[in-house]
Amino acid sequence: MVPTMKELFLMELDDEVPATRRALERVPDGKNDWKPHQKSMPLGYLSHMVATMPSWVALVIEQDELDIAPKPDRPRPEPAKDNAEFLQRFDDAVAKAREALKRTTDEHLMTHWRMLSNGVVVSDQPRHRMLRTGVGNHWSHHRGQLTVYLRLLGEPVPSIYGPTADEKGFGAS
Repeated sequence: MVPTMKELFLMELDDEVPATRRALERVPDGKNDWKPHQKSMPLGYLSHMVATMPSWVALVIEQDELDIAPKPDRPRPEPAKDNAEFLQRFDDAVAKAREALKRTTDEHLMTHWRMLSNGVVVSDQPRHRMLRTGVGNHWSHHRGQLTVYLRLLGEPVPSIYGPTADEKGFGAS
């Protein structure tokens, strides 16, 4: 039997969650403001993004569009106080993603979703494509960025898709 799109997305989420958790578990406390370069985002903000990006799945499924332009009255999210809070945010985001995926249909995933910036459409594509590129690929990219930060901070880099200098096995804990 051929799996549905939503089943494929759920399987992919199940595959990516453990690797992301391993990376987030290594974010050191007390380093939220650290960044490797003046043009880089701070560790706390990057870790927050990696932890909460699964909730974007629900956003794409449940809303028809999002205007990403920063608004002066919308504050940037506060980084977690410690690693345990990043992990709690991650668990909450994953739960939201799972629930949204379970409730949706393949027909709904074929409908269009729009991203705007200051009211200008910058992306208009089927939800399933936005989930794949705008959420999944984007999440993997920032998780990879987080592992570079971990290396520069002297923290052990977890196995994601294969061994690292710190973990010789695939998906080791």
